[in-house]
Amino acid sequence: TKKGDDLVKIEGIGPKVDAIFVEAGITTFAQLAGKSKEELEAILDPHGPVYVAMDPTTWPQQAQLLVDGKEEEFLALTEKLKGGRPE
Repeated sequence: TKKGDDLVKIEGIGPKVDAIFVEAGITTFAQLAGKSKEELEAILDPHGPVYVAMDPTTWPQQAQLLVDGKEEEFLALTEKLKGGRPE
């Protein structure tokens, strides 16, 4: 069984990104919320062009809403996102 939170709940994160983050020691929404866009890119970029093209800008914000239990705000935000990016 996987420990931590289900990071795939974050709009823009799929199973492969989740696995990369777990490998990097990020297993909870709180840990994700504490990272900057640049820190997340530094973790993703070595895994190839598909990951370099990803935009993790909103991921810490989404994670913080989940940490704070703000489910409605989280859903409202993710409805406006496509692949983690504002549409």
